[in-house]
Amino acid sequence: METYENIKAFIQKVTRGLTYVGMFLLIPMMLLTAAEVVGRGAWSRPIPGTLELSSYMLSVFILLGLAYTQQVKGHVRVTMFTDRLPEKVSLSFYLLTTLLSIFIIAMLCWQGYVVAMEEQSVSDMLRVPQYPFRMLVAVGALFLCLELVCDLVDTVRKLAGN
Repeated sequence: METYENIKAFIQKVTRGLTYVGMFLLIPMMLLTAAEVVGRGAWSRPIPGTLELSSYMLSVFILLGLAYTQQVKGHVRVTMFTDRLPEKVSLSFYLLTTLLSIFIIAMLCWQGYVVAMEEQSVSDMLRVPQYPFRMLVAVGALFLCLELVCDLVDTVRKLAGN
């Protein structure tokens, strides 16, 4: 079990690192948006490509933050039904939903990779290649899937009484 704990700690560390990368992009996105508003309002001169750059930075922030949100249990859960059940039954439901989530996110990871590898297009105004941002879908989904697998192992351990 020590090996599992080491692997889990490594996954969580990488997940936090990816989240920091996404968080770092919030500052330039905020400054760019503020400069766009001032430039457009004060001098009627918008900054070309602001919408594209903001959407790319936002996609990085969101996709790299998915796994961390799972790690800290920040995703929305409706527990008004499962809170009233016995702990073993509640854990069984959580196990089932985690398995379904792993399946769906694994499909997203796989298809995100396939789509990214086939991507050839660039953005309209700034001519930014789409490939890296499409690949972020696969990376974000991979780490979300790994976090879900860690949750699955933890739930099975709780059900087993360890």
